[in-house]
Amino acid sequence: NAFEEVEVKKEWANCADEGLEFKTKTEGRKDILDFVNNVQNYVSAQEGNNLPVSAFTSYVDGSTPIGTAAYEKRGIAVNVPAWNPDNCIQCNFCSYVCPHAAIRAFAYSEDEAAKAPEADQQKAMNGMPNYKFGIKVSVLDCVGCGSCANVCPGMKGEKALVMSPIEDNLDRQKYFDYAVKLPEKEEVIAKFKETTVKGSQFKKPLFEFSGACPGCGETPYAKLITQLFGERMYISNATGCSSIWGNSSPSTPYTVNAKGQGPAWDNSLFEDNAEFGYGMLLAQNAIRDRLKKQVEKLVEDNKDAAVVEAAKEYLDTFSIGATNGTATEKLVAALAGKTDEVSKDLLKHKDFLGKKSQWIFGGDGWAYDIGFGGLDHVLASGKDINVMVFDTEVYSNTGGQSSKATPTGAVAQFAAGGKETKKKDLAGIAMSYGYVYVAHIAMGADMAQTVKAISEAEAYPGPSLIIAYSPCINHGIKKGMAKAQTEEKLAVEAGYWNNFRYNPLGGDKKFSLDSKEPKFESYQEFLQGEVRYLSLALKNPERAKLLDETNEKEARERYEKLKRWVELYNN
Repeated sequence: NAFEEVEVKKEWANCADEGLEFKTKTEGRKDILDFVNNVQNYVSAQEGNNLPVSAFTSYVDGSTPIGTAAYEKRGIAVNVPAWNPDNCIQCNFCSYVCPHAAIRAFAYSEDEAAKAPEADQQKAMNGMPNYKFGIKVSVLDCVGCGSCANVCPGMKGEKALVMSPIEDNLDRQKYFDYAVKLPEKEEVIAKFKETTVKGSQFKKPLFEFSGACPGCGETPYAKLITQLFGERMYISNATGCSSIWGNSSPSTPYTVNAKGQGPAWDNSLFEDNAEFGYGMLLAQNAIRDRLKKQVEKLVEDNKDAAVVEAAKEYLDTFSIGATNGTATEKLVAALAGKTDEVSKDLLKHKDFLGKKSQWIFGGDGWAYDIGFGGLDHVLASGKDINVMVFDTEVYSNTGGQSSKATPTGAVAQFAAGGKETKKKDLAGIAMSYGYVYVAHIAMGADMAQTVKAISEAEAYPGPSLIIAYSPCINHGIKKGMAKAQTEEKLAVEAGYWNNFRYNPLGGDKKFSLDSKEPKFESYQEFLQGEVRYLSLALKNPERAKLLDETNEKEARERYEKLKRWVELYNN
């Protein structure tokens, strides 16, 4: 009795195809515009099969231009954040945690502030009297997760961000579009320091507008890494969620800064991603070692004092990523116009001169399971390489299968009755080498510790492993993914996850246990806040109780072990 008759009109049989019409994009790099206008628009509209082979002749090597996700402007959010400057303390937490880089902090000079679109909201910048401060939202790129509003501390009990209907905020897109074209303020970044929570957010994310799930726990980490090192990054990415939100055809969220510098990204298989990234590093090293010998010749043979001085600075900073980039620019400038063979060779290969930041990205399914052998091999190599593990404790991208990172009692595919064995101690395995930098981080629990660990790991002149707690839609957080950052905080407070750093070069203090003493009395409450644990209690309460108690017991033992590590490594 619920059926309703729908009239099918005879004339509908002769309906003409509406066809596809796209507004031609005209602003941006030529390689991006060509790709967006000739390929991306059609593929996004599910009309890629109709494209001729000739549309792809520029991409036969498998490469595509980066920065194309910025042209999609999906406008899929129901609600987006609206900023009230009167309640803002300029902490930049909202920008820091945004999974899609859709809300950002901007610094305006007085002239830029005056030229902003009418009714643009700004306020005097704390500590920088000649600048204005503004939080801007790309309304059409926001997915409406609410993470920003969730972490906003506000002022006097009132938040500076409130989620409101997108239709009431569409006219605010122009404020973001204006601000995003402004140059970065080096003096502002220097004032607040780029390796801090606040300072890092005045740098453009070189990872923006991905197709990750709203509230994703993984992408805020990737975005932060690109803000710190993106202009000199190489990334090898294991198949999984991080490869899907990292470069899901046809758009690419990795992008470039004003100089055209950005991450070079490639995707490898589950089983060999670590080796793939290791190969990238060895190739870089081979090229740079050859170029280093050429620079050494300049010091020995060149009579131009400016060239010699620049060459010496380059050699002195050769293995220091934070300073070698500037030294490289000085060397290239000093060599401009030189006609000798050494100078010409160096200028020809100038893009390879600078110290690169080599990263290997992947999830726990790769790092703990399928790719563990390769990961172990690369960490054991002793080479200067950085590994980032987005730990969702489950194979997220393929539907939520159990991995060796899945804790006891969690329900997942292939563990429908709750996983019976405890989580693998990947950090402990890596620390056993004695020369691998290792960190456990959870952004929502300690934002400062997150950026500090990532900065230390990248600066460490050897292998580093960062394991980041990443709440996932597969967890079934009862309060929703808008509370993903809060869930990270609760996980650490309950002792479910622990933040720490192990630095082999730390002298008498190699190991830092950054988490406070857990409140284990809230442990079971934390577990019951996620469907992956709660569902078993509903179906088989006796088994759930046994496994959940075992899970807590293992957590208590884990924390006791960490306290012993403090004594062991800090003598």
